[in-house]
Amino acid sequence: MKKILLLPLSLLLLLLAACSNSNTNTATGGGGEDKLQIVATYSIIADMARNIAGDKAEVYSLVPVGTDPHMYDPLPADSGKVSGADLIFYNGLNLETGKGWFQDLLAVTNKTEVSFALTDEVAPIYLTEKGKETQVDPHAWLDLQNGVRYAEVLTTRLIAADPDNEEYYLSNQEAYVQELNELDQYAKEAVQQIPQDKRILVTSEGAFKYFSKAYGLESAFIWEINTDSQGTPEQMKRIIGIIEDNSIPALFLETSVNPKTMETISAETGVPVHSKIFTDSLAKEGEEGDTYLGMMKWNIDKVVEGLSGQ
Repeated sequence: MKKILLLPLSLLLLLLAACSNSNTNTATGGGGEDKLQIVATYSIIADMARNIAGDKAEVYSLVPVGTDPHMYDPLPADSGKVSGADLIFYNGLNLETGKGWFQDLLAVTNKTEVSFALTDEVAPIYLTEKGKETQVDPHAWLDLQNGVRYAEVLTTRLIAADPDNEEYYLSNQEAYVQELNELDQYAKEAVQQIPQDKRILVTSEGAFKYFSKAYGLESAFIWEINTDSQGTPEQMKRIIGIIEDNSIPALFLETSVNPKTMETISAETGVPVHSKIFTDSLAKEGEEGDTYLGMMKWNIDKVVEGLSGQ
């Protein structure tokens, strides 16, 4: 009891919620059905899991749609879902480390052994900001070939947890990977419409390095990764110089980022914000971009439209 009283209040609430749910969750999550209970840290991974697990699992996303997974604050209900999970999938590459929220959630629910990073087979891209060169960029899913790698890890873990349905998971994976590969090829062909000297993708955060490397673009940004010092005078001056020196035709704003800084850049340079594009979250259900395939198709089309002057 002394150890519990020393916990921060937020963790104590999560621990109490997890304990209150421990009696109602069985090996399959307490849902009353023989389905795997899967928890994903954010909506993109949850969508991938649903595509492969199909009707053999119930999938819950911790971070709600439209919310930044870097700095999420878990709710008591989240700990109940985690405590009853058969499998927990997270991105890794430091995505969920903001505030240490994910590690704390695993600690209070004692679920580390069934939690798996989907980026184990990904070649990481490192940050370029001075002093941060050893830190990795977490946004690997914005390269569709990394999406294929995520799907492979998901399938492997699903089969290990539920070997009786191996053929079902493999069949779903095959169909899903085919769609990912087709969209990947579509992206590579679509980018050819952009004039070579205009293939510079300007965003608020430097989240599109994987995307740019995969599809023959150069990534430019105001700040590199979520920090408390976004849009400093030095950062603003640098990106304005890039935009003016290269006659950039269009700017892009991430759906999970406050638009104020990019709107200021647009006003300073006279270059329009062509479209919002997706980074850390899907669109709301029923809207365009509410699946991983849908959000990537949206991003590809909007970037090509803006930079090719369509």
